[in-house]
Order: sequence, then structure tokens, then C-alpha cells
Amino acid sequence: AIISEDDFRHTSNSTYRTASSSLRADREALLEKLLDRPPPSLQRPEDRYNGTYIIFFSLGIGGLLPWNFFVTAQEYWIFKLNNCSSPATGEEPKGSDILVKQASPRGVPIHVRVLASLTVMLAIFMVMTVLVKVDTSSWTHSFFTITIVCMVILSGTSTIFNSSVFGMTGSFPMRNSQALISGGAMGGTLSAVASLVDLAVASDVTDSTLAFFLTADIFLALCIGLYLLLPRLDYARYYMKPVWPTVFSGEEQLPQDSPNPTSVAPGSSDPQTPPLGPILKKTTGLGFCIVYLFFVSSLIFPAVCTNIESLSKGSGSPWSTKFFVPLTTFLLYNFADLCGRQITAWIQVPGPRSKVLPGLVLLRTCLVPLFVFCNYQPRVHLHTVAFQSDVYPVLFTSLLGLSNGYLSTLALIYGPKIVPRELAEATGVVMTFYMCLGLVLGSACSALLVHLI
Repeated sequence: AIISEDDFRHTSNSTYRTASSSLRADREALLEKLLDRPPPSLQRPEDRYNGTYIIFFSLGIGGLLPWNFFVTAQEYWIFKLNNCSSPATGEEPKGSDILVKQASPRGVPIHVRVLASLTVMLAIFMVMTVLVKVDTSSWTHSFFTITIVCMVILSGTSTIFNSSVFGMTGSFPMRNSQALISGGAMGGTLSAVASLVDLAVASDVTDSTLAFFLTADIFLALCIGLYLLLPRLDYARYYMKPVWPTVFSGEEQLPQDSPNPTSVAPGSSDPQTPPLGPILKKTTGLGFCIVYLFFVSSLIFPAVCTNIESLSKGSGSPWSTKFFVPLTTFLLYNFADLCGRQITAWIQVPGPRSKVLPGLVLLRTCLVPLFVFCNYQPRVHLHTVAFQSDVYPVLFTSLLGLSNGYLSTLALIYGPKIVPRELAEATGVVMTFYMCLGLVLGSACSALLVHLI
């Protein structure tokens, strides 16, 4: 039989497609249908023993635990840099994060980015671990320079690692993105607990810091092993290969039943830059929520929180002097943030297009005056302390951390899910950019807020 041109044009196995808008609409409809009800041949494997969930949770810890340990060891830096005129401030150079994020090479495969970032972070911490027991008193300025360089490199590689892994989870179900984000909060909680233990029992600052850094070294090495294990899990491999039709290209590919050993997360090895316009258009509302959430949080924490003193400080008790700020600020905030992020594993309301979500985000603005009128000291312009009890900063910090964890996790995990799957990784990177932008703006304005108090 002779096959006509019309028959060839409509053959399902053909790679030739017209560019009409109707066919594009058909492709998008097909994608939505497949995403809602995948055919039996494409049913996902089971996440046995929650292996993939645990790996992403551990990677979330690994992405932030080293940095948290790095800045938590404040007494160590004071001890090491006591002769330096420009001591380390312990603040993350967030501006470099955004620059590194923008300069991150999109053509580099995701597994290269992740493994290279982990390796560099491990190397940095191994160097700093060795230097803990080295007497640097005769070359304090050189040690300070090495420390600053290490902090910048660590900040940049941590950003590349977190944005890459979060982008990859965009191809997975939301529970895996939630696991990664909760892991980051767990890293902050662990560092706060370690700081309290150190404050209570440590007699030698270098011994406690050595324990901090060795823990980070071990955990980073563990993260490398876990990431190498990830593609060996059937559940993870199912989501790391492209199985859906491509709707933004000129060709439509049918789902493939046979695994592709060279496949990685969709879009991760594509040398072409993903279309930024559709991503920004789809994520504008969520982007505003993320920016404003982290703006308010970083406006208050830690600049304002750490200057709120106990009203019974004059009693001289350890609670009101030594442990008040570490407990009511660092540990409480990080634990509440972790709880808020973990709640999203069971409850995910409001939805990504609900007007309630931005409403709740804007409502957090009320937390700013609540903290300002606690017992913040010293006060220059606003002399009134409206909340005359230590219970209030505990309550307000709990609300700040809980709302930040819950609402920010919702906004972050919704982003990669409201775009076509081949844009999920790029959308994940955009989401982390929104987060860094909010942190930068909040940190910059916190200095103004402190000056006004």
C-alpha cells in the first residue's frame, strides 16, 4: 500500500510535526493527561524503606550543616582571631550566593555539579579541621585571609549544591522536595544543640571546634556516598529519566519503557538555556511569597532576636544570662522552623494558586513590631517595652520559626510542580534565587531596623 503524505503527517511514530497551535495544545493536553494518570507501563516503583526520602533528607542536612557549624563556633574564631583588627563576623556573604547562582553553568550535568560541590566543601572543612590544632598566633592576619576565602568558597559551593539538588527534586513527588527542605532545618537545629552542649560542658574551645568540624567532615563524606547510591534505587531512577513528552520543543517523544543509562534529571544536561519567561510567569505569585517570607524572617532573625534580653537578667542566673539567647533564639527558632517544614509532609494547604497563601505571608508583617517591643537592648529611640515577660519572646520566636518553615516549604515545593516537568529543575533554581533575594533584602534592612530601635 502507498502511504500518503497525510498519513505520514499523522503517524504516531513520526518525528515530523506541524508547528500549528492546535498541535501544541494537543501535546500540552497529552502531558497533563499523562501526569494525572500515567499508563500502567509507567507506574512508579515503590520507595522501599523510604530510601529516597532519607537520602534527600540527609542531603538537606549536608547542604547546610557544614556552614552552620562554621559560623556556630564563635568562641573559636574569637580565640583564633583575637589579634586581628577585622575579626570574622559570622555572617554569610549572601550577595556572593546570588552571583554564584547566576553564574552556575547550566550545561554542566547535575551529578557533576552536586559531586563537585560536595567534594569542594569536604576539602574546605578538612583544611579548617587541620588548622584547629595549629598555632596561628604568629600569622593571625594570614589565617584570617584563609578563613575569609574558605567562607566565600564554602558559601558559593553550598549554594550550587542546594540549588542543584532542589532543582532535581522538582522531578520527584513533593514529599522528596519537602524532605530536602526539612533536612536543611535539621542541620540548623543540630548546630544549635551542639552550640548549647559546647556552652555547657566544653572546657577547651579548640576541642569542641575540632568535634564540630570532624562531624561536618564525616557527614559530607556520607552525603557523597548517599548521592552515588541514589541512582541505584529503582524509585529514584524512575524519576531521574525523561519519560514524558516534550512540549516546548518542535518534537513530541512518546514515553520510553526501557531505561536510558545515560539519562539524568530532565533538563540537567541540556546545554540550551531553559526558557526563563514561562518560569517567571508561572511562579510570580509564589516568588513574591518566598521573597517576602524570607525578608521578614531575616529582618528579625538574628539581628533583633539576639538582642532581646531576659527581664530577670539582673538576677545573675545562668538561664537569664548564659543560656537565654541560645535557647530562646537559635534553638527555639530552628526547632520551630523544622516542625513547620515537617508538617508539610502531612498537610499542604493552602494550594499554590490560593489567595490565602500570600495573605498569610503578608500577615507575618505583624511579627516585626511584636519583637521590637520586647525587651530589646540597648534602646535609643523607642524606649517603651510593651511585653514585660520572658514568655513573649519565646512565643513570638516560635511563631516566627513555625510560620517560616511551613509557608516557605509550601511555596518552594509548589514551584517545580506548576510548570512542565522538563522545566522543573530550572524552576527549582529560580525558587532558591527568590529565597536568597529575600534573605539579602531582609539582612540589609535589619541594620536599619536596629538603628531605628
